[in-house]
Amino acid sequence: MASPSDPNQNHLLSALLDADFDRLAPHLEPVAMRLGDVLYESGGKLSHVYFPTTAIVSLHYVLENGSSSEIAGVGNEGVLGVSLFMGGESTPSRAVVQTGGHGYRMKAHILVEEFNRAGPVMRLLLRYTQALLTQTAQTAVCNRHHSVEQQLCRWLLLTLDRLPAGELTMTQELIASMLGVRREGVTEAAGRLQGYGYISYRRGHISVIDRAGLEADVCECYQVVRKEFARLLSDVRQRGGPAALGAGSPL
Repeated sequence: MASPSDPNQNHLLSALLDADFDRLAPHLEPVAMRLGDVLYESGGKLSHVYFPTTAIVSLHYVLENGSSSEIAGVGNEGVLGVSLFMGGESTPSRAVVQTGGHGYRMKAHILVEEFNRAGPVMRLLLRYTQALLTQTAQTAVCNRHHSVEQQLCRWLLLTLDRLPAGELTMTQELIASMLGVRREGVTEAAGRLQGYGYISYRRGHISVIDRAGLEADVCECYQVVRKEFARLLSDVRQRGGPAALGAGSPL
């Protein structure tokens, strides 16, 4: 995993005003997020919120028979645990670390108290939550109407947007679980993408060779999610520079 990082590598934290960040910074605890770690279980009470920096967390909806599929992902563009400040103490989804790395966590009541100040932090979190809801809705539509190849392109691009390099450590079994499809479908789709020269796949590792090719092959769902993050958060400036969250950041 990458070395522990600066809280400002999380784009929500870096978008806070100095006074708001200084108030919250003492409550940020660095945490290692290892591949496969379960941060939340469906229906469990949320004691912390998480701000990934180099890790990516997958939100899964779990059915009664134990099967599941990804409904959204959270990386260094966001926060894990939005149900807390939206009025609930639990979530219907399971949160599993998809890409190992690091992040920061904060006790739930601290962020809830900050949200209830009804100031800039609340407005920032509400904008992020709307963008996350768009991602969730678009994932559902994509999984219902688009091919496994297009879904895989979307998933690869959204994952790449949250990583500094074009290398992913991911088995086909895990990708199949994320997409809620059979492993054989992922094997066939990955084989086609490799045949096109877009990716190189070896057991447990995916290298993206031609990102433009993936973008040409992907369905519209990828750009819908990307544009919504930009629309909602593009005017939020990061501390220490003019870059805007959603414009020059991962999503």
